[in-house]
Amino acid sequence: MAHALNGKRIAFLMAPSGVEQVELTTPWQAVKDAGGTPELLSTEAGTVQAFTGDVNPADTFAVDTLVQSASVSDYDGLVLPGGTTNPDQLRLNADAVDFVKGFTTAGKPIAAICHGPWTLVEADVLRGKTLTSWASLQTDIRNAGGNWIDAEVKTCTANGWTLVTSRNPGDLDAFVDGALTAFA
Repeated sequence: MAHALNGKRIAFLMAPSGVEQVELTTPWQAVKDAGGTPELLSTEAGTVQAFTGDVNPADTFAVDTLVQSASVSDYDGLVLPGGTTNPDQLRLNADAVDFVKGFTTAGKPIAAICHGPWTLVEADVLRGKTLTSWASLQTDIRNAGGNWIDAEVKTCTANGWTLVTSRNPGDLDAFVDGALTAFA
């Protein structure tokens, strides 16, 4: 399905280490191909370290903006890639959690894959939402008031904002299509 983002800015939020590379690079390229502008936000300046399978170091990527100086109003959508370490680190950073909350308050779409929803759990924004994730997060999601399902992709528009979620890298095609639809 063709999507036109026409210069829309999409924030990709990551901790300095632990992001699953393909969960960053695949949606990043799709945003660019759709005419959008992806921007890498992190909690520290410099670069972020990606991994393959959570254990094998892969590429590094330059940080564009520190999350603590970013404004939700500058972006049209947010991507929360997975990897286990990445969202676990973000959950401990008040600026990252506040940035995520800001997207929900502003009614802007968020796309989260794999362990990415952990940051949403910490932001306490999942009440009334139906979503999917890596299976080990289902209890956390339910305890945060969300309804966890096992699905390739789930788009939920409730509580004034849209959330697109997928389980793992094997769901990337469906995830990217859902995310681009929400961002368009």
